[in-house]
Amino acid sequence: MSKKKILIVGGVAGGASAATRLRRLDEDAHIIMFERGKYISYANCGLPYYIGDVIKERSSLTVVSTDKIVNEFNIDVRVENEVLSIDKENKTVKVLNKTENKEYEESYDTLVLATGSSPIKPPIEGINSEGIFTLWTIPDTDKIKAYINEKKPKSAAVIGGGFIGLEMAENLHMAGLDVTDIEMLNQVMAPVDYEMAQIVQENIAMNGVTLKLGDGVKKFEPVDNKIKIHLNSGDSLEFDMVLLSIGVRPNNELAKAAGLELNERGGVKVNEYLQTSNADIYAVGDVIEIDEFISKTKGMVPLAGPANKQARICANNIASENGQAE
Repeated sequence: MSKKKILIVGGVAGGASAATRLRRLDEDAHIIMFERGKYISYANCGLPYYIGDVIKERSSLTVVSTDKIVNEFNIDVRVENEVLSIDKENKTVKVLNKTENKEYEESYDTLVLATGSSPIKPPIEGINSEGIFTLWTIPDTDKIKAYINEKKPKSAAVIGGGFIGLEMAENLHMAGLDVTDIEMLNQVMAPVDYEMAQIVQENIAMNGVTLKLGDGVKKFEPVDNKIKIHLNSGDSLEFDMVLLSIGVRPNNELAKAAGLELNERGGVKVNEYLQTSNADIYAVGDVIEIDEFISKTKGMVPLAGPANKQARICANNIASENGQAE
């Protein structure tokens, strides 16, 4: 197998899985993994449970340490290094070393985009007020834990009734807060049938979390160290803190600027081998459009499990052991 230089952009679920799988398949490849944050390969699905003290130790959130990936897998891991742009013609990327505030270029034979997604924050008045949080990364978790420890909030609103929203409602409740979940639709967990959601809603209510369905947020207003939420229905509710969980958007800036093909929701289009519209650039995880196995339609699934599976398939394909993503 000829020696390849493979760059991976993103070091959490998809990126770390792609890097380690590639090393298992090719002992000689030069693999560099860039992560713009401080942390790689962490259990983002476990973040709510650290806030609820189900997971006791912060260190338990880290699946594989940077040292292990560097020393055991011989992968060049560069945390706090942000890829700024892609030059498809010359097969190079421009990178910012954030700790040294220096830019440099790195060439590649194959590039893998595992840039993930970010929480949606719509342009609602007051949305950037103190005490309003999103949860997607370890630093997000640190901010929420610090706020709870310092401010001792008694009540919290969770905006959104999806997977993370419900997990946060559960864990804030376990942390001792009086929790209300506000969902714009007439049910929680939009992907499931209404009848199934009803069972979940009954369980939520039985466990002491208040549900307010069929209502959305008009604006947030800081009032006397509290956050007043003005709803579309005309109701107003006050809380000590707010957690936004109303969906995510793909981190597609690099792909878009490079001229890679995107779908109408901004997801990067890939073929069955997870190649983008440029054959030397692959993409996996939250940032891509996928084929729904049952419905045969296109969709996007921003979850760590599918990202890890896609990453392994992607690595197989790069190493010429072609397997199709399903």
